[in-house]
Amino acid sequence: MASGGGGGEQFPPQRQERQPGKEHVMEPPPQFASPDYKPAGKLKGKVALVTGGDSGIGRAVCHCYAQEGATVAFTFVKGREDKDANDTLRMLIQAKASNTMDPIAIGVPDVGYDDTCKEVVHEVVNKFGRIDILVNNAAEQYESSNIEEIDEARLERVFRTNIFAPLFMTRHALKHMKEGSAIINTTSIVAYKGSPKLLDYTATKGAIVAFTRGLALHLVSKGIRVNGVAPGPIWTPLIPASFGEEEVKKFGSEVPMKRAGQPIEVAPCYVFLACNHCSSYMTGQVLHPNGGAIVNG
Repeated sequence: MASGGGGGEQFPPQRQERQPGKEHVMEPPPQFASPDYKPAGKLKGKVALVTGGDSGIGRAVCHCYAQEGATVAFTFVKGREDKDANDTLRMLIQAKASNTMDPIAIGVPDVGYDDTCKEVVHEVVNKFGRIDILVNNAAEQYESSNIEEIDEARLERVFRTNIFAPLFMTRHALKHMKEGSAIINTTSIVAYKGSPKLLDYTATKGAIVAFTRGLALHLVSKGIRVNGVAPGPIWTPLIPASFGEEEVKKFGSEVPMKRAGQPIEVAPCYVFLACNHCSSYMTGQVLHPNGGAIVNG
């Protein structure tokens, strides 16, 4: 799984000028699967909805879920992530268990609006009848050297994708979730250690931690578990779409393992948290696949 070594160059220099980033142009491509991953039917018969499932961590989560027997639906940004979404859809069809329904990809212009989230949930429920697992994973970030660069429009943009969307999606999905269901929110290591160049993104990821804890308490009486995953530096399309070439070259070298992680190294956390016989006594918690960084939380 190593992407590089010795704290030096990890990846070839590359830059994508717009978000969301595109996985199919990355070099090397992120690893969404591994021959070492051995599925065991942990999610057999479940229906899962993953936002931002076309690439990066979302793609790896969808793939593992399909291997574990879940029927999978995922969202992507229509008109921007179509190729990645189609690639993921083909991968899921190949990976899915024989007794599950075909996966669906739901293209939306912007997941950060209430009406959009309502439509996504309606499409999933109309197709599959319910939602057992909700993964709020879609995110965006922008680097800035000074807080003056964060204007009102950008702040709203980042908050809409990163925290408005999870709240709206959860609000609508809960109407179709029963006891034993699970909600998993993607936060980040920066929620715990901070980031001087990602102030608005860091604020949203801290909000997700608080939202996860509050929602867990809110739903505990209904038997619905809510947990989070706080990845460290992971090689996904968000990276070349956020940082300059020099930063991309050394991305991940700052953690104790001296390398970036791959999406498949994170996805099993989502399997664990979605599986009732693996994590039935966990709610309001956050897992930390981050290459060895010690965080308080």
